[in-house]
Amino acid sequence: MSMSANDPVHSSNDPVNPSNDTATTSNDTLTASIDPQAIGGTLPEPDGALDPADPSLPRERELTRLFADIMAVRSVSGEEGALADRIERMLRTQPHLQVRRHGDTVVAVHDAGRNHGVVLAGHIDTVPVIRNFPPLILRPGDGRIDHGVAHEHPDEPVMWGRGSTDMKASDAVLLYLACTVLEPQFNLTYVFYDHEEVAAEHNGLRKVLQDHPDWIRGDFAIIGEPTSGAIEGGCNGTMRFDVVSHGVAAHSARAWMGRNAIHAAGEILDCLRAYTPQDVTVDGLTYREGVNATMISGGTGTNVIPDECRIHVNYRFAPDKTLAQAKALMMGEDAGAELGNGEHEATGGMFRGFGIEMRDESPAARPGLDAPLSRSLVELVRARTGADPHAKLGWTDVARFSALGIPAVNLGAGSALFAHKADEQIAMGDLPRMESLLRDWLTGRVGQVGQPGQGDSRA
Repeated sequence: MSMSANDPVHSSNDPVNPSNDTATTSNDTLTASIDPQAIGGTLPEPDGALDPADPSLPRERELTRLFADIMAVRSVSGEEGALADRIERMLRTQPHLQVRRHGDTVVAVHDAGRNHGVVLAGHIDTVPVIRNFPPLILRPGDGRIDHGVAHEHPDEPVMWGRGSTDMKASDAVLLYLACTVLEPQFNLTYVFYDHEEVAAEHNGLRKVLQDHPDWIRGDFAIIGEPTSGAIEGGCNGTMRFDVVSHGVAAHSARAWMGRNAIHAAGEILDCLRAYTPQDVTVDGLTYREGVNATMISGGTGTNVIPDECRIHVNYRFAPDKTLAQAKALMMGEDAGAELGNGEHEATGGMFRGFGIEMRDESPAARPGLDAPLSRSLVELVRARTGADPHAKLGWTDVARFSALGIPAVNLGAGSALFAHKADEQIAMGDLPRMESLLRDWLTGRVGQVGQPGQGDSRA
């Protein structure tokens, strides 16, 4: 549903706690900010609305509380309503924000009267649970902490559970910034959207951009997908389709009366085995392509020669190709296979002669690192972390902004290597590190090279 916006009222300059002015987070502070009863135990679901971030309280405490609260609300794709309700109610308490909602996507605009605008977006849904909900906060030294995480962050507590990395940690940071950044150098639009982890037709950001294009405007966008605090430019495109082999059904005792579609599918598998993944460099970043079978189905009975076999294929293609060019490589230029129009024969490409039925498709996005706002963020991230930009190999919603002519990058807390895993987890110190970097960039308080700003504490 679409709800009316709040009347925008600009707030007074409430001081942000001085702890926001440091990028260095004490591990003792992190541990002390967590309710001792929560460590090692499951997190209870919050009642009603999320409590807004209080800028007068220590940053680590408020970030931890927000993160724990949204982690405790289950939000598998299709079940985001309860979390969207809580986010909406929290943001509506902030007088400097104009809040709108479409379905389970919440948009909050801070019109600061600036010449340029920045969009900060995060999806609130997760992939299905794999014995990793409710979430846990693990004490340093807990055996459930991944060895690599324990090595890099030996003294930090760890949030363990579905959505911790992908991407509720970044959501918590964006919610905190929405409440506490009161004097940005840009107009800010925060977007918390649903259905990112499923087919593109259900994507909440896509629906808002389609139905309410005036709600989301900016000159640059950041998607908070997990990147370990580095910038990942652009993204690979993706398409999913069934490659179909046909046969003739018959009794398996008289197999010569039919033609086995599963046997014929061996040619499809031969094509896939023969494919060599390609590395493609675009604007200085290297993207790796891939064509892979992800599912297979066929047959109607144990004593029936199958008359059809379907192999579900996922093609990840670099941003040097348009969607049409990528499809041509798979099925020919004039195959006619589009979403929802059934099966068509591939007239060329990798699967020439086989049936093709499209299931999902999303274009790639070029890096967008040459935009002025992008360059300034790249410089800050490099100075603060030493990390250069690299390519995003998965598909993200930066492609939606790219299609609108808005340069966009991926930048978020946590490692993408834990996304969708059963042991999904993130060191709690990643949140204040991301918050400090984004706050300094959004407010222009970057200070000396590689150091957080020390200017006016009112941000």
